[in-house]
Amino acid sequence: PEVCLRLEAGPAAAVRSPLAVQNGFLQMLVHSYTAELFMSFLTNLGPFLEDETIPEVIPMEIEVVDAKITLKDDSPRVYPTSPGPVPITLAVDHVVVKRRDDGVFYLTGDGSPKQEKPVSGPEEQKAPVESVLAAPAAGTRGLQLKEVPELQRELQTMKIALAEANMDKARLLQEIRKYNPLFQL
Repeated sequence: PEVCLRLEAGPAAAVRSPLAVQNGFLQMLVHSYTAELFMSFLTNLGPFLEDETIPEVIPMEIEVVDAKITLKDDSPRVYPTSPGPVPITLAVDHVVVKRRDDGVFYLTGDGSPKQEKPVSGPEEQKAPVESVLAAPAAGTRGLQLKEVPELQRELQTMKIALAEANMDKARLLQEIRKYNPLFQL
């Protein structure tokens, strides 16, 4: 994982925000981060975040690219024969969290589709109709080639989800057969 951190303060930070001159401006980039956290870790963060004094507002921009966080429930099970809860995976492609001078956090994503440049150039516009019709087909093949890694990632995600679903099915059937050995699906 890559983490870049930058803190600006003083007159040079005025470009970022008027408050950044006094309190500073924090800029952070997290790239390719993967972690597994227990739910008890998140629930026990509250006491550490509480404070008797009101903190100063520090304008900031935190950018998270290609991150994957898996949350596992480590609480005691209610039913001992239960297979337990399934971990939750949060995959972040591109998110930007900004805190402005008013202290409010703004969350934005990079969900806009990328603009492709037109395939036909000035030379192709002067060509006969057959050549002009051939140009979009080549452009379509080029777009498909660009989509291949994304489709492969989607396929891999679906394979993992299918494997998890099959494991859950097997666990549930095993649990049912404990109480009714003659059960058939």
